Formats: sequence, C-alpha cells, structure tokens
Amino acid sequence: MKGNDVILRTVSRIVVFIILTFGVELFLSGHNNPGGGFIGGLVLSSALVLLYVVYDIETVHQGVPLDFKKVAAFGAMLAVLSGTGAAVLGKPFLSQAFGYFDLPIFGVTELATVTIFEAGVALTVIGTVETIILSISKDV
Repeated sequence: MKGNDVILRTVSRIVVFIILTFGVELFLSGHNNPGGGFIGGLVLSSALVLLYVVYDIETVHQGVPLDFKKVAAFGAMLAVLSGTGAAVLGKPFLSQAFGYFDLPIFGVTELATVTIFEAGVALTVIGTVETIILSISKDV
C-alpha cells in the first residue's frame, strides 16, 4: 500500500493477534464443541490474508517463510496417518483414543488422538487457502 497507513498497520497487528487467538481456540475446542481443524484453519489463514492485504507479499514471506503447498501436503499426510495408526492396531480406520492425564500446570486434562487428525486438517486448509490466495494475487 502506498501512502500513510500507520493506523491500518497498527490496528492490523492487534487484530491479527485476536484472529490467531480465536483460531487456536476454535481448533482446540473442536472435538468437544463446535469448531475443529477446518474452521480453525480457515480463521488462522484469514489472519495471514489480512497481513497480505496490509503489507505486501514479500514482507509477509520474510516473517513467515513457508511453502504453503508443502504445508498442505504435510497436513493431508498427518490426517491420513492418524487414521492408519488405528488400522495398524486392528481397529477401524480413524478410530480415536483418549485418556485423562494429570499435567503439572493444567491439572487433569483430556488428551485425544483426534487432535492429531484435526491438526492435519487445519494445516491442509491453511496450506490450500494460502496457495489459492497467492495464486490469485499473481494474476492481479
């Protein structure tokens, strides 16, 4: 952007932090409440899209030097591998396991393998959305 956009850049820093926090909350609450990897990934990728709008693509890539095609591929692989882990153990594909653990700071916390699957979905969504956005921006 050209011109004096100090207010836009300052506000976007705060808004990006809020969007990232909300996206992580949606991701983590997904296996018990509405949310999960898909919507969490969309919200997280919207923070990056906001950064692309406020700053230019080169500036954002200096701060986030990721190849989003590889991020999408890794996410898809992670989601599939989380399902095949159950199949290797003789359970149906994508069967999930969970347990309650007493963690030092958090207390008794439920840990579930569905979080691994949701992480794969989130990474796939982030990688795909960012790849599409970057492809569209090359045409403009």
